[in-house]
Amino acid sequence: MRVLIVHSHPEPRSFNGAMTETAADTLRRLGHEVEVADLYAENFDPVERADHFAPRAAPESFSALTEQRHHFEAGTLPDPVQRELSRLLQAELVIFQFPLWWHGPPAMLKGWFDRVCVYGGLYSGSMRYDRGRLAGVRALCAVTTGSPAAAFSPRGRGGDMATLLWPLHCSLYYLGMTVLPPQVVYGVQGGGLRYQDEAGFRARLEDEKAAWAERLTRLDTESPIPFSGWQDWDEKGVLRHDHPLAWRP
Repeated sequence: MRVLIVHSHPEPRSFNGAMTETAADTLRRLGHEVEVADLYAENFDPVERADHFAPRAAPESFSALTEQRHHFEAGTLPDPVQRELSRLLQAELVIFQFPLWWHGPPAMLKGWFDRVCVYGGLYSGSMRYDRGRLAGVRALCAVTTGSPAAAFSPRGRGGDMATLLWPLHCSLYYLGMTVLPPQVVYGVQGGGLRYQDEAGFRARLEDEKAAWAERLTRLDTESPIPFSGWQDWDEKGVLRHDHPLAWRP
């Protein structure tokens, strides 16, 4: 299996770095082909803007969708975008490794989606959701947080983790991907915040890495997060009244 790990953390010695290293080592030992896209180390520019596209398809007014589609079809996307797109299109499993910052992924990762998920190439009006270009590709978010698990429970002060990750999970499904439940490591303390003594904290991080490695050996047995699809919606894109999910609170 070809695996892409999209790593989004600025410090190689961070626990996110350790999680990426654990995943890469484990999957390679299992015989898989692994490539790591280290966005910070590779100095990926996450900001989509007009000067990425030359010559412009529509020089009078910048439209990211227009330029992305034109340059995808012409084979003239910016080199960093083409590199990331090629990595993504070759993968059968994509792992996104990142910390939760301000209740979402880092701007670096959001910008990766903005620039790499090009209109006309990875999606269009008819090529999305369960008709998406990346149908059959599995995706998994591996996430770290500063606060402990209780803070991200449905009534926790940090907000429900399922709700916080829903926009990213939806984006992955929008591309057609099969989305597996996330791997979340809570309470990765830092910046002076402490929730347990240092020895216990370090021991727990080792346990978390071991649990991550063990999970990676059995991904084929896991059920994905359920989503509705085109056959479930009416002409306005709303879940049909007679669909069972319409009656879920």
